[in-house]
Amino acid sequence: MVAMTADWTVDIQVDPAYHRLLKVRRLRQIAAAVLAAEAVQGRAKLSLVLTNDDTVKELNRKYRGQDKTTDVLAFPLSEQSTAFVSPPRAAAHLGEVVISYPQAERQSKEAGHSPEEELALLIIHGVLHILGYDHQRAAQAQRMRAREQAILGQIFSSEAYT
Repeated sequence: MVAMTADWTVDIQVDPAYHRLLKVRRLRQIAAAVLAAEAVQGRAKLSLVLTNDDTVKELNRKYRGQDKTTDVLAFPLSEQSTAFVSPPRAAAHLGEVVISYPQAERQSKEAGHSPEEELALLIIHGVLHILGYDHQRAAQAQRMRAREQAILGQIFSSEAYT
């Protein structure tokens, strides 16, 4: 079972077109489970956005130079960033994870599992990126994949997340 703490805030924005299809509470639980699995300490805030292909494609083009849609984008915020100034004792804003819901649906069909499982995997992947994981080199990819699978297993085997 993954323990959660009230010190974390997970803000979720869902495109109105997908709001009826998603359980916001469940999405928040998944993101918090990653923070717990990675032993994030102190007050922390994370944003999760579920949107459409066009929005993700535009963000991918603007910030990564790739003019195509993708499944998940992660925008970590470094404490060294001078663009965001937080008041003393405020929760540290870890960053934002943006997911294309239509892409998640397509991938779930291709993989032969539920859209909920695909979304969980994408949330885990995005939050791990926020927390410093990467998959540019083979060793990094192997480490990240192992963490994704371990956390996914914890989430779906835990009674707290059913």
